[in-house]
Amino acid sequence: MSANIERPINDVNTIRSYAPGSPERPKLEEELAALQRSVAEIPLVIGGKEVRTGTVVDVPRPDRHGVVLARAHLAGPGELEDAVAAALAAQDTWARTEWFRRVAVFQKAAALLAGPRRTRHIAAIMLNHSKNPYEAEIDLAELVDFWNFNAYFARQIYEMQPGQYPGETNRFDWRPLEGFVLAIPPFNFYSIAGNLPTAPAMVGNVVNWKPARSVVFSNYEIFRVLVEAGLPAGVINFVPFSSSNADVLLDHPALAGIHFTGSYSTLVQLWKRVGTNLEKYRNFPRIVGETGGKDFIFMHPSADAPGTTLNLIRGAFEYQGQKCSACSRAYIPESRWPEVARILREEVPKVPVGPVDELRNLMGAIIDAAAFANIQQYVEFARGHPRDYEFVVDGGADPSSGWFVRPTVIRSLDPRGKLMSEEIFGPILTVHVYPDDRFEETLALCDTTSPYALTGAIFARDRSAVAKAEEALRWSAGNFYINDKPTGAIVARQPFGGARRSGTNDKAGSLLNLLRWLTPRTIKETAVLPDDWRRPFMG
Repeated sequence: MSANIERPINDVNTIRSYAPGSPERPKLEEELAALQRSVAEIPLVIGGKEVRTGTVVDVPRPDRHGVVLARAHLAGPGELEDAVAAALAAQDTWARTEWFRRVAVFQKAAALLAGPRRTRHIAAIMLNHSKNPYEAEIDLAELVDFWNFNAYFARQIYEMQPGQYPGETNRFDWRPLEGFVLAIPPFNFYSIAGNLPTAPAMVGNVVNWKPARSVVFSNYEIFRVLVEAGLPAGVINFVPFSSSNADVLLDHPALAGIHFTGSYSTLVQLWKRVGTNLEKYRNFPRIVGETGGKDFIFMHPSADAPGTTLNLIRGAFEYQGQKCSACSRAYIPESRWPEVARILREEVPKVPVGPVDELRNLMGAIIDAAAFANIQQYVEFARGHPRDYEFVVDGGADPSSGWFVRPTVIRSLDPRGKLMSEEIFGPILTVHVYPDDRFEETLALCDTTSPYALTGAIFARDRSAVAKAEEALRWSAGNFYINDKPTGAIVARQPFGGARRSGTNDKAGSLLNLLRWLTPRTIKETAVLPDDWRRPFMG
């Protein structure tokens, strides 16, 4: 966890290793076993009341076919109407609640997560998302940081006031949006699932939360912690639902905002739907979206080859390449390619893949069958075009016991080919080898090959090369790294988000995101009233 400006560093703020012999390892193993002894039933929660609809979906483990963690009830149109009504009923009281009383709820939730609820949530993340214990730890840590830092940023915002002048007093009334916010998080990050509904709520908004269906289990655990921390009924309603029922919320006049992370195509659909409804809404809805990327590592001839290559492995294959920021393409100079390729061929096959509760495994499974099939079609495309693609490391895939795809490295002779330009969202790293004397031309190629602009990195010892890359790739990534992999942004230290087709770049983990959920009122008070309506120029 990153260090919060205002909270002390102690044992609950340390990332646990779960190494053999560590005190936390047996506790984790016990919790992993306990969560699989029975199948949880997950209701909707609307206005503080549990609702069971009878329309139920299974929430399985991605890495062990046949193991069901939970069965979740789905909301229909009637329940979604009830959720809007519950949110609007809670809105006035929550908006009027003093800001420090609101943020106290989330600070308490952060303390619960970092402390007594920690091991259970680590186990839930591992089993539901197929993350190893390190990935689960940093995911939970990020949510703790979101809640603590957002509380700090909220105070900063409320203390921001306009300029003053003799004879008048000016102030901002920092109001939440008028209506409800729809939060739609992705499957891949527990922390994002917790942040998308709570960032707007922290500054006084009411929210309807649609968790990703594949990870309802871990998301419901977050909701339970919020309730334990004192979240009032109706402020956030937990309503998993089929996307076919989304119009109930998107067409509602009280829709005030959408907080979204997911695919580009889904955000486009949401935005178009909002656009067709503008005359229905009471206000123009705020849309904050992060959609994905075709993230890159660019190696200069002066870079350290072993260090760059190990960052390629971590950046491309941790969490099975299912991070929005995962390295999906790389540009390697010809002079360094033999050494980089040798290290990749030696090291990548050593990466252990398997069920995450077998703690020797670095990589788990792809989230579901659809994602597995999507990744495989890119691999098969490369196999079908041998003139354009060469397999450097052919990892293969095995869906027999879980949705497993082994890390794969493919060299692309076409720098603008399908695998160099399209988001794959899996453990497939595509490499283009460029002539050393075409560094600047290849930077331009990197900038224009993909429609995304989320994360990217330059590796170089030559500081002039770093400066050239930083300038040439200025619009290519919202988070840019120098001699580091393009994953692992930390709340408040590297606020996260990208532009182009990667989203609205409203920087989760910063004050900027919270400002999107506020609509300030300016208030001026005059001290002394005039004694005449005439102006001096009138004589």
